Amino acid sequence: MDHRSAQAPTAVIMVRPHHFSPNQETANDNAFQQSVEGQDPNQIAKDAFEEVTRAAEQLNFAGIQTHIFEDEGRLTPDAVFPNNWFSTHTGGHVAIYPMFAENRRLERRSDIIDMLKNTYRVQDVIDYSGLEPDGLFLEGTGAMVLDHIERVAYAVSSNRTNPVILERFCTHFNYEPMVFDAIDTGGLPVYHTNVLMCIATDFVLIGLDMIEDAWRREEITQRLEVSGRDVIALTNQQISNFAGNAIELHGSSGRTLVLSARALQSLMAEQIKRIELSAQILALEVPTIEYAGGSVRCMLAGVHLSPRQYNFP
Repeated sequence: MDHRSAQAPTAVIMVRPHHFSPNQETANDNAFQQSVEGQDPNQIAKDAFEEVTRAAEQLNFAGIQTHIFEDEGRLTPDAVFPNNWFSTHTGGHVAIYPMFAENRRLERRSDIIDMLKNTYRVQDVIDYSGLEPDGLFLEGTGAMVLDHIERVAYAVSSNRTNPVILERFCTHFNYEPMVFDAIDTGGLPVYHTNVLMCIATDFVLIGLDMIEDAWRREEITQRLEVSGRDVIALTNQQISNFAGNAIELHGSSGRTLVLSARALQSLMAEQIKRIELSAQILALEVPTIEYAGGSVRCMLAGVHLSPRQYNFP
């Protein structure tokens, strides 16, 4: 459990919202969003701020370095989900992504990229955001779930995952693309891959029932099993409770699966036992954030970069 893994970064970036609210521009294709009609928007914003604050404290206490940035704007309701607009990769590479919703494009911020350059070894930044005027989108590690060990990019087909950009990303970053269709319980296409799938070092959480094509479902299962991982199938109900929206990180006690308290409560004892064979579990209370249709994985942008080493005289 203490062995370092390319799949489990030791640091993350979080954005703490001061005026959080579910994003109306993404409600049409994000079936995981919940209505907050009739609730006090100021209380919702306060609760979200406190949830991010507590989550960052828990991560830091677990030995996971947490870089937290403030979002004080009122035009970026989904800023709390930074993993969609950028990702980092071993070897010093950073990608910036084109976003489907226009107000989500405002989430991109140079101070986060500057911090990465100043704190970690960054060799290059590849910016795909210029493809937005062409209607081409790829929403980062929401659209893709990356197997950093086997170099595979799993991606569900959606309007937030353009196959042309996906192929370009995979060529630039040396991943094999695996695209598949996934349908939620309402018969709608799943909007982001990371709500139904989490790849850790030794196991995978995945909503296999959402992949209706039996041949493709088996192909993906075999591809994951060939990597030596335990494939833990999640039910549709568990997916709706964000059990697939988790991330493996490496803290002071080794590898840790971080997910929401709601997600953990949905897991069965046997599933938890299989997870704990290789990772401890850290559950974060983020019920207000989950109104927006994302959970813990969406809130954490993993840092897969090497820290700079400064030699002072």
